[in-house]
Amino acid sequence: MSWNPAMEPGCPDAVGVDAIETLIVPRSRDLGGFEVKRALPAPKRQMVGPFIFFDQAGPAELLTGQGVDVRPHPHIGLGTVTYLFKGDFHHRDSTGADQVITPGALNWMVAGRGVTHSERTTATARTGPNSLFGIQTWLALPDGHEDVDASFEHHGKDTLPMIEDQGISVRLILGDAYGKSAPAKMLSETFYADVKLEPGSRLPMPDNHEDRGIYIVDGSIAVAGQEFGSGQMMVFRPGDHITVAAGERGARMMILGGATFNGPRYIWWNFVASSQERIEAAKLEWRSANWGKGRFDLPADDRSEFIPLPD
Repeated sequence: MSWNPAMEPGCPDAVGVDAIETLIVPRSRDLGGFEVKRALPAPKRQMVGPFIFFDQAGPAELLTGQGVDVRPHPHIGLGTVTYLFKGDFHHRDSTGADQVITPGALNWMVAGRGVTHSERTTATARTGPNSLFGIQTWLALPDGHEDVDASFEHHGKDTLPMIEDQGISVRLILGDAYGKSAPAKMLSETFYADVKLEPGSRLPMPDNHEDRGIYIVDGSIAVAGQEFGSGQMMVFRPGDHITVAAGERGARMMILGGATFNGPRYIWWNFVASSQERIEAAKLEWRSANWGKGRFDLPADDRSEFIPLPD
């Protein structure tokens, strides 16, 4: 099959290690029962394309009755992506969305001017031991789209394009890559995919995007003869033809990127914006708790509590 007609597949040693512009080792933190690894934003890299936040949650095994309860909280100026390998989340938000997500499916919420949402382990999962393992990311919204109306899309596992070759399996979650397009509506040039590689198999990175990165979930890959293991993110130099090779145990990784922005974004708590003034306005509105009369409301079926504005 033809992965990308404009690209010579090459081999991992066809480029130098300096093709890796940035190597990121995520910061880990314990949230009481499970670990979160945060790759973005990083000291040397705020964004990869539009991706401005990248967290690996778990893997974790939870006891009967236990689960995750992320109370209603606000966002502006971004889109949130929930993608799970194990477990489930019950998503509710102020657009009226009420959706359970399971492994391999996509929840895509555009905050725009303002949205509130919660994510909780389902009651069904809590009836016995349950697992949690997944990736949560934010995509900053481009200039001209920061104040769009909030929206939510769910796309089931079977609706996301699959690209398969010998030893290679790619599920395209967002955007465009390898001649395929994912169904979620994007506001800027983007690609995001879940990749599984058998031992020794090789994957050419898409070369039709300016910014490109890899996050290794499990196993290892080699780039230019150098091996990289799980829990590392690498961002590649624009324009280079990159092919990665799976190690002896194979690899699972997320590939991501897209067009770069004209300037950095401000980040404070759950808010992303092109100006500090936008963030200050959102802070005032969330603190006022004037639900339904400004940019923020609470989810219809999850209104008994919310996360207050940090001091």
